[in-house]
Amino acid sequence: MPYLAIDVGNTRLKWALFDAPKPSAQVLAQGAEFLENIDKLAEGAWATLAPPASMLGCVVAGDAARRRVEEQMELWDVTPQWVVANETEAGVVNGYDYPTRLGAGRWVAVVGAWHRMLSQGPARPIVVAMVGTAVTVEAIDGNGRYLGGLILPGHGIMLRALESGTAGLHVPTGEVRDFPTNTSDALTSGGTFAIAGAMDRMVRNLQQHCGVAPTCYMTGGAGWKMAPSLGTPFELVDNLIFDGLLEIASRRFKLR
Repeated sequence: MPYLAIDVGNTRLKWALFDAPKPSAQVLAQGAEFLENIDKLAEGAWATLAPPASMLGCVVAGDAARRRVEEQMELWDVTPQWVVANETEAGVVNGYDYPTRLGAGRWVAVVGAWHRMLSQGPARPIVVAMVGTAVTVEAIDGNGRYLGGLILPGHGIMLRALESGTAGLHVPTGEVRDFPTNTSDALTSGGTFAIAGAMDRMVRNLQQHCGVAPTCYMTGGAGWKMAPSLGTPFELVDNLIFDGLLEIASRRFKLR
């Protein structure tokens, strides 16, 4: 029963075809496309793909991107299904003021993080950070309740905001330095430490709230750049959203 997982982010669409909709599934094929190339999937990467029997995905980029993906899926006889955050999913309780307003990508990552932690040992609090075009930093307590999270601009957005709003800052990307002595390094270090500060602050907040140090996961295309600048060790996870989609799919399609 091949299962197709799709993650439509702000910049790229990532997809993976698994041999079944369950956490232990094997990857049969996978890929990624920038959003402007979505319309080429049916004639490109998906043209020779084994037809999926089921599909579940999440969309951050909006309804227009979702419709474009669904158009590309018309080459198969499969009904597209998309995750929308709700009050509870796969053992995780949503503590957002209005649960359905929580972004689907954030919700799926929280579910994936919770089950990853359970597979590694006893239940404990979790901080999960997604570092991409935007950055989110989420908190889950030791009972599986999502407490809330932070949203802040990714490094690229920070730099573009400074370039558009401040004269004389159109400079190349620099290096992360403790004490930057040129503008390029100052910009790169400032953005990196701003994100690291938000992540470290959430770790401190959650530890004070729960009374125990949390497990910390980081995912997203820019996650590896952050690791050296963090005060708290974060485990870098390649595909946390796919982990969450597999957990949710295993329940929706009732296959373990």
